[in-house]
Amino acid sequence: MLPLQGLNKYENIKLRVFLERHDFSLPAIAEMTISEHEKEIAEFGKNDDFWIFGYGSLIWKPPPHYDKRVPGYIEGYVRRFWQASEDHRGTPSSPGRVVTLIDHAHWLTLRARDAHPASERVWGAAYHIPTHHVAEVREYLDLREINGYSIQFTPFHPASSVGDEKPATTPIRCLVYIGLPSNPQFVGPQDPRELARHILQSRGPSGENREYLYMLEEGLKGLSGESGDEHVADLVRECRRIEREEGAREEVEVIGVPLHRKGSVEEQEEVEKLG
Repeated sequence: MLPLQGLNKYENIKLRVFLERHDFSLPAIAEMTISEHEKEIAEFGKNDDFWIFGYGSLIWKPPPHYDKRVPGYIEGYVRRFWQASEDHRGTPSSPGRVVTLIDHAHWLTLRARDAHPASERVWGAAYHIPTHHVAEVREYLDLREINGYSIQFTPFHPASSVGDEKPATTPIRCLVYIGLPSNPQFVGPQDPRELARHILQSRGPSGENREYLYMLEEGLKGLSGESGDEHVADLVRECRRIEREEGAREEVEVIGVPLHRKGSVEEQEEVEKLG
């Protein structure tokens, strides 16, 4: 396969994997251009088949005009808080952190610096948009996801209904916004505690960064009994722990005395005094 003009090495690999998954012939791939890829994006959804996969804020803040919401998952990616946000949960001078998807093959090159294992599935929700609303929704999403995100396509696997022993329906081809490692907002692996502290300190036009994290965890819990994400859950635990520590420190500062935990001898003396 010849490299495509306008794409870097990683993006060429990613596009090749996508095309091979969908059984495109290699001779046709060699002749493909970026404009043709953009044409494919423009054509997507004209046959009432516009589905978009949400793995971040779209889980709890869905796009407008959707008429179907289906919980489920995609495979071959890893969700991480490795994307800087200058327009929603941070500012240009103090970017927040939001999630992006990393191709599993690329994640393998970074896992030595990643504190969390990769799950086999990325859970989220797929939304169907009626044809007559596709252009409006695309414009809305392009504006909402503009800060470093690129459009990709991926098979989405609907979750089985509760109590349904039958396998889920066939995969749905979904559009998804991904912050590729080549984009300037991609920050890569970070120490969980430092990342948690950064999230706690960040705020942007859409609100506090911590709200994004907490809402994501709650949204994931509501999808399925299997839809948890250890990376997200660990960041929530770290943020809550830091909040408790800072809350205790603030309480001490208000009272004006150092924090002191009574030992068993002191407690026994108090009991004797009360007696």
